[in-house]
Amino acid sequence: MDEIKYKDRYRIPSARAWWHQYNGGTYFVTICTKNRERFFGEIENHVMTLNEIGECLKEQILATPQKRPDMNMDIPTFAIMPNHVHLIVVIGGNVYNTPVDYLNDESLRRIQCVSTTENTFSPQSKNLASVIRGIKTVTTSFALNKGLAFGWQSRFHDHIVRDIDELNAIANYIENNVANWKDDEFYTNK
Repeated sequence: MDEIKYKDRYRIPSARAWWHQYNGGTYFVTICTKNRERFFGEIENHVMTLNEIGECLKEQILATPQKRPDMNMDIPTFAIMPNHVHLIVVIGGNVYNTPVDYLNDESLRRIQCVSTTENTFSPQSKNLASVIRGIKTVTTSFALNKGLAFGWQSRFHDHIVRDIDELNAIANYIENNVANWKDDEFYTNK
C-alpha cells in the first residue's frame, strides 16, 4: 500500500471528487458527532425531540441560506438525528461557478449547476466545505459558551446528486429518517 505522508505524518486522502470544485451543485451531506455521541436530543415514538444543541443546529441550518445570499444556495430538507444530521445543500449558479446549461427542464437546471473546470484552489468561503464549516463552528461555539460537552467528527460525508430521481430518493430517505431510526446505520441504543 502506497502511504501518503506530509511532514512525516500519514495523511488520509481526500474523499472529495478531484474533478469537482464543490462551489455549485446539489449535495447530500451527512455530518456525525464525535464518537457518534447523542448530542442533539432523543427519538421517542418516531419523534425527534431536540435539546439545546439540537435547537442551535436547527437554527443554523435554517439561517445559512440567508447568511450566504451571494451563493444562491438553499437547504430544502434536513433531518437532525441524535448523533448526526442529514442535509440536502443546493448551490445554484453564482459568480463563483459556471452553470452547465445543457438541460431543458428548468427545475433540473439548478440541480445540475456544477463547475466546468478541473478542481483548483478556489475561494474557500464560497463552497460546500465553507457552508458545513460555518454550521459546525457556530454549533460548537454555542455548546462551549454554555459549558456543554460537544464535538463533531472531523470530516463530513457528501454525495453529489446527479439527477431528479436520485434527489427525490434522498429527500424521501431524509424525511423518513426519524421514523426509521432503529434501522439507521448510525443508530446506537445508548
